[in-house]
Amino acid sequence: MRLLIIYADKFGYKTSQKGLENVKEINEEKELNNVLVGFIQVEEKDEENASYVETKLVKNLKWAARKNETNKIVLHSFNHLSNSKASPEFSKSLIDRADERLKKSDYETAQTPFGYFLDLDIQAPGNPLARIFKDF
Repeated sequence: MRLLIIYADKFGYKTSQKGLENVKEINEEKELNNVLVGFIQVEEKDEENASYVETKLVKNLKWAARKNETNKIVLHSFNHLSNSKASPEFSKSLIDRADERLKKSDYETAQTPFGYFLDLDIQAPGNPLARIFKDF
């Protein structure tokens, strides 16, 4: 898994076009403030060790949220950090499980529409913990 974490004063998105044919049509636009955004690349090798990867994802997001003093986390599937890609079904399932675990830990969570390219609007402060990259 590769994970790019960005803390944003403002994170907005709007669905642009489908990246996967089999997802239903969604026309969505949303804006969130004081939020941690996880750009998540689930890789093929992650399918062999799902529990470990899921736990690492959740722990890294919780740690970064605490460091940036927010309890809001957005999970965004982002297949642009590696050439290796897990199946869409596995990726979505892993993200959904991580979402549930974060909610049980009292985090407010949101997911961007899975299988879509999005128009993004990100306003992020220039501090060292506002941008973190992890590879596990």
